[in-house]
Amino acid sequence: MRLRIMNEQDVAAGLNLNTLAGWNQTAADWRRFLGNSPRGCFVVEHDGKVVGTAATINYENRFAWIGMVLVDPAFQKRGVGTGLLEKAIEHLDNRGIRTMKLDATPQGKPIYTKLGFAEEYEIERWILKRPNPKTSANSGSTFVALSGMQGERILQLDKDLFGADRTFLLRALIEEAPEFTLAAGKDESIQGYALGRHGLFADHLGPWMASTQTAAEKLLQEFVAKSSRETLIVDCLKANFMAVELLRGFGFARSRPLTRMFRGPNTHSGRPESICAILGPEFG
Repeated sequence: MRLRIMNEQDVAAGLNLNTLAGWNQTAADWRRFLGNSPRGCFVVEHDGKVVGTAATINYENRFAWIGMVLVDPAFQKRGVGTGLLEKAIEHLDNRGIRTMKLDATPQGKPIYTKLGFAEEYEIERWILKRPNPKTSANSGSTFVALSGMQGERILQLDKDLFGADRTFLLRALIEEAPEFTLAAGKDESIQGYALGRHGLFADHLGPWMASTQTAAEKLLQEFVAKSSRETLIVDCLKANFMAVELLRGFGFARSRPLTRMFRGPNTHSGRPESICAILGPEFG
């Protein structure tokens, strides 16, 4: 088996692996990693076939994210995933990025712990299944298109709440799914915001940030109304009881746990108390 840097020609193979795993990422998501970290994404191939992946994305050199750690089921438990993780860590260490973060599944958590990652907080994936979404979704919208000032304010707030500037990523999401770019409040008095994206099999809400229950509820309600997909996904902070109760009230059900972990100094931790849901485990 050969470990090498991922390139554009590997996107289809990466998409195949995340499809096999039941993950929601698209080819566009893979290209976001390659665009930000062209030498920080890796594959393992066997006889010319990609059987494992790992990707990194850098946020202002404050911290880097490790995601898309995938291994073909036929090659699991053979050290492929661990080798890819070690390569990603080595790459980030060589770049001088002291802090690394990721969202771990229960299966991956012991491996990350052995590699020096510590727990930060818990996340839960919530899923809503709707049999007839196009007819059950509320077509009436209480939100209007964002003003330029609102858009800039969202980007400013996100930097503070997330812990680093990820404007390059959020702008791409806004461009691809403008209908999911939502704000509660006006201009400088924004009390919450949310973005969303069209995944492989579901629409995904995140980031979802709100300082009040009223703002959080309006944002969730609007996302649910604007989506016409059968399946909706939200990765909610377990400690945010307000968001948890809202999701339960809208008919979402818990799907699986995740653990946010970090390696190195957690200097830029953001403000998780205002986070209802993350962007996604691959991006943070």
